[in-house]
Amino acid sequence: MRFLMDHGFEFFGQRVAYAELIGQLGALAVVFLAQRRTLWTWPVQIVTAVLLFSVYLSAQLGGLATRQVAVLAIALYGWWAWTRRRDPVFGVAVRAATTTERLVMVGLMLVGTTGFALLLDALDASWAPWPDAWIFIGTLVAYGAQAYGLVEFWLVWLAVDAVGVPLQLMSGLWFSALVYLVFAVLVIRGWRDWNRTAAAARQRMTVDTIG
Repeated sequence: MRFLMDHGFEFFGQRVAYAELIGQLGALAVVFLAQRRTLWTWPVQIVTAVLLFSVYLSAQLGGLATRQVAVLAIALYGWWAWTRRRDPVFGVAVRAATTTERLVMVGLMLVGTTGFALLLDALDASWAPWPDAWIFIGTLVAYGAQAYGLVEFWLVWLAVDAVGVPLQLMSGLWFSALVYLVFAVLVIRGWRDWNRTAAAARQRMTVDTIG
């Protein structure tokens, strides 16, 4: 790990450690794999979390570093959950969230961000506690919803990206900012794909019920 942090290359005048390169490419791969609902999503996420923990810790972004620890735990749960939620036709079973589930996600984003931002500020753990907290909580909500196969997790990722791009730029992590922009494109595609899959699954259930 030390080798990956100490060695890298220049990107638009900014140094990019190999740990950041591999970690962010792995994060892109996770979005690509999640779109296809493959179990490989989670082991790749585990490796990515370990690498990016070191990257964000070195950039003094306590929230983003802590986020990777939580992501690691959720990835282990998601791996287990997806093995139990497989559909013989559509692969991992996905569905639209209920109104209650959507309200819970919004509430967690708002309350969680406020609480964690105040904690980061009190501990002087981040120079940008509010956006750092938004990304941290948003990531937890997104991965939690993803583990449950809720289509809306893609929308949470868009909200995270909207804050993540400027924060990465202000932190001097230019390569990571570029990756976040690519994320946005993949997230929109993933949202469309999961919506189609969820609709097809609902239609099949309706036909089976009528039949």
